[in-house]
Amino acid sequence: MNFASDNAGPALPQVMQAMIAANEGFMPSYGEEALMDQVRDRLRALFEAPQASVYLVATGTAANALALATLSQPWQTVFCTPLAHIHVDECNAPEFFTGGAKLSLAGEGDKMTPEALLAAFAAWREGDVHNPQRGPLALTQATERGRLYTCAEIAALCDVARAHAMPAYLDGARLANAIVALGCTPAEMTWRAGIDAVSFGGTKNGCVGVEAVIFFSPENAWEFELRRKRAAHLVSKHRFLSAQMLGYLEGDAWRDAARAANARAARLAAGLRRLPQARLACEPEVNMIFARLPRATHRRLRAAGARYALHEGPLDTGPDETPLLARFVCDWSIEEAEIDRFLEIVAG
Repeated sequence: MNFASDNAGPALPQVMQAMIAANEGFMPSYGEEALMDQVRDRLRALFEAPQASVYLVATGTAANALALATLSQPWQTVFCTPLAHIHVDECNAPEFFTGGAKLSLAGEGDKMTPEALLAAFAAWREGDVHNPQRGPLALTQATERGRLYTCAEIAALCDVARAHAMPAYLDGARLANAIVALGCTPAEMTWRAGIDAVSFGGTKNGCVGVEAVIFFSPENAWEFELRRKRAAHLVSKHRFLSAQMLGYLEGDAWRDAARAANARAARLAAGLRRLPQARLACEPEVNMIFARLPRATHRRLRAAGARYALHEGPLDTGPDETPLLARFVCDWSIEEAEIDRFLEIVAG
């Protein structure tokens, strides 16, 4: 009963098989291998963007920080939500790799509106040498609370950014889950909505460790290459990044894995709704659920071996009936029997 994170699950068999196949013999290094040419072609086709620049890195933090560094200047500020991964989970990596660009928070929680973005703009006077200049818009899809921006919502935010000559970046660590949930195409969620660059996450959805960074304008390509090398994120045995991404894309494995993870989370959420002691903090839309359970229930779950992130506490002291917020994440491999067992324990 492991709902700690989709990072904690196993890799897809297709991904492992692709890595084993790539282990035969010698290949050029640093992304010069033929496998990377295939990755580039496949992702350009998937995103319907034949001129896109495509690069691979091993972590989501590298993807976010290096993409934002490419889209911004050190004297600018990046606009994101208070719960954005780049703000609360990356140890100031975006600020470091941008050379000092700060983060400005727009709205509350995990989602941003055009009105909130405009209000955040107003905090910094344009052209005033004494304050940060306006830089990129950074969105997360799916959000850190497991919610989604519709394609229309992304487009509305990008329209505001474009009107102020700002580029737009989409952190897509769980982009596959979002695409499956909304039933749209990768193109509709990204460049057709106004996004300039996106990370297409693999690690959380069945890869060992690979993220694609895609720029829809080729003018950003060379700078990203230089930044990736300077940041020590150009992998020498790059073939194993390429192989993972190819295995992930083969036969739409990425889509199948996301669909399975979302379906398992929907099963868990449906079970929790039926239990009076459980309260969903927000309506889950992908493979993440935030719910409050009584302290005593959490203790029973932990004693039975359930693993998940507890966001409120303490667990060991306080009234048994006090509801505590926790996050439950389903990956592609979680069994329905594990979900049902978890719900039995919650029911008591």
